[in-house]
Amino acid sequence: MTNYQQKDLLKVNNELVNFIKEEVLPGLDITEQHFWSALSKITHDLGPENRALLAKRIALQEQIDQWNLKHQGNFDVLTYKKFLMEIGYLVPEGEDFQISTSNVDTEISTQAGPQLVVPTANARFALNAANARWGSLYDALYGTDVISDEDGAEKGRAHNAIRADKVIAYGRDFLDSHFPLITGLHKHACCYYIDNKQLHVKLADGATTQLQNAQQLIGYQGQKENPSSMLLTHNDLRVAIEIDAMSAIGKTDAAGIKDITLESALTTIQDFEDSVVAVNAEEKIHVYRNWLGLMKGDLSESIEKSGKVTKRVLLADKEFQDLSGNSFTVHGRSLLFCRNVGHLMTNPAVVDKDGFEIQEGIMDAMISTLIALHDLQKNNLHRNSRNGNVYIVKPKMHGPEEVAFANKLFNAVEDALGLSRDTIKIGVMDEERRTTVNLKECIRAVKSRVVFINTGFLDRTGDEIHTSMLLGPMVPKGNMKAQPWIKAYEDWNVDIGLACGFAGKAQIGKGMWAIPDEMAEMMKVKISHPLAGANTAWVPSPTGATLHAMHYHQVKVFEIQKTLTKRVRASIDNILTVPLLTNVKDLSKEAIDKELNNNAQGLLGYVVRWVDLGMGASKVPDINNIGLMEDRATLRISSQHICNWLEHGILTESQVRTALEKMAVIVDQQNAHDNNYQAMSADFEKSLSFQAALDLIFKGKTQPNGYTEPLLHEYRKQFIEAQSLRN
Repeated sequence: MTNYQQKDLLKVNNELVNFIKEEVLPGLDITEQHFWSALSKITHDLGPENRALLAKRIALQEQIDQWNLKHQGNFDVLTYKKFLMEIGYLVPEGEDFQISTSNVDTEISTQAGPQLVVPTANARFALNAANARWGSLYDALYGTDVISDEDGAEKGRAHNAIRADKVIAYGRDFLDSHFPLITGLHKHACCYYIDNKQLHVKLADGATTQLQNAQQLIGYQGQKENPSSMLLTHNDLRVAIEIDAMSAIGKTDAAGIKDITLESALTTIQDFEDSVVAVNAEEKIHVYRNWLGLMKGDLSESIEKSGKVTKRVLLADKEFQDLSGNSFTVHGRSLLFCRNVGHLMTNPAVVDKDGFEIQEGIMDAMISTLIALHDLQKNNLHRNSRNGNVYIVKPKMHGPEEVAFANKLFNAVEDALGLSRDTIKIGVMDEERRTTVNLKECIRAVKSRVVFINTGFLDRTGDEIHTSMLLGPMVPKGNMKAQPWIKAYEDWNVDIGLACGFAGKAQIGKGMWAIPDEMAEMMKVKISHPLAGANTAWVPSPTGATLHAMHYHQVKVFEIQKTLTKRVRASIDNILTVPLLTNVKDLSKEAIDKELNNNAQGLLGYVVRWVDLGMGASKVPDINNIGLMEDRATLRISSQHICNWLEHGILTESQVRTALEKMAVIVDQQNAHDNNYQAMSADFEKSLSFQAALDLIFKGKTQPNGYTEPLLHEYRKQFIEAQSLRN
């Protein structure tokens, strides 16, 4: 271990030592010795417990596997539920309680709106997401299929006045829907001004009118008689009408409106996990360094476009005057969570006294919180949490014991860094089956610090398949959302969250819209999330956040939540009903081939970017060349689904290999434009990505809970080693 230094009882990678000493600790009231001693104590105190929890996962799965083998073709949910209680997979539900989380920033507690998830490893994406608190409605409409190409309104390089007129009309309809006038319509406005603390609107017919609800105007920029921006509020979300009659758009508008900007991504999860590749100290430090830049407020990235270089930085807060002429500011950036790694993985950056690599979740908790001290101690240019919290989303936990362990870990980190109890707020991702069925007890384990639960259909489906791998073949992926367990799972998450007092204190979230190029369809479908009682839901881009924000103007989520508290709780029996394929003979050869090819193509398209290019999330073309947002959760489904159909004889090994080779050629063609891309089909045996894909399927049954990380990490390390030898 020549690249390591001894720090207390730990051996620590030199680069990590230097990063902590030279970049993180300056400006903080913590010494290097104290930090490493504290991490050493936490690692040695909690590492064994972490590993014991992982061993319990394996033991439970072995018992479930045995039960599944005995009950193939004879599944009964009541018998199954009794068995799960006997082995401790399903725990008794305790008495009712209300979470006691306090001092939460309003973006989480009392505002409802979109949430972005972005790989922290990519500085440009991280900055774009942080700056997505405010978004241009005009840009979001003009650049997406929400505005149709009909009647000469096609998108193109040159400005299309017909399309722009459609955008403006859409924007005026939005204003008329949520900021109605006493008489007339915004689309007939030719002048806006402020007088006597009210917004006055001159209409084309010469009449002057006002807002039906005068209190919707809360501020302005410029002069009252000639404002450059008017700040409005609706459903606790702010909207600004931007005026500049000399701008390219404003000069074509009767009222000089150049844009309508919406408060969009209220919160963002800066991800260290599923959308990130970090298999060694160097890659991990890169993630931490970007998080440090966000917490210090000085992260920047130079972007070259069309030969022009621009520097991207975090946006400042917006300054306005209220109607009495007093200045006030509106937060200019999305409130940031960071998503730490779960309990499973380790990282070679730190090794304990017994030779174990550090549990990555322990390392993340300590280092991400240490970095966040720059925000808590106000050593930064732009404040994140005005209430002095560190927001950490914790993924892939299995049941109350593992959530309680995360709470114990956060207690230890707070004590080590001199923070008051519950400074670290936790988001619990309800994406594993054992957490779903025990959700109330999971929440109880963190009831004083929990600020977020959500449903994650993708990982949850992967765990559903793996848990019941031996029971029988699963329905095709496309049929999965129609299965009883899915609706029950989605409703259960909301029901439990509301019963535990989340309303007005914490977020109840829904999952990702994974087709970023189909925003028109998103606008039709994703309104279902606020209608379901979710006060946040994931979107794949800042543009998606601005468009999805309109749904929260249409739906009063907190009113929906009040009505939902009166409904009958979703059925746990439905949640436990396994999505088995009841009649394999109903599957045609064409249907089987289509399912296999679709899974194989998506799997390869993601794995080759992960292993070869170090990309943890990207828009991957599917078999029909439709770009889908892919991360390890989608990979988990694809690999586990093929593995399941292999297990039950729907597919053969040779059939799978043939499909993978065929799909590899297609994936190679889809990536041919990338000069750094190495074609898998050039030599299947030597392609580490192709071999990783094979292992993900053929070893899928034995992977811990069907997770893809262990194999991906192994092959990524091999790729890095091979590259270093070549260089």
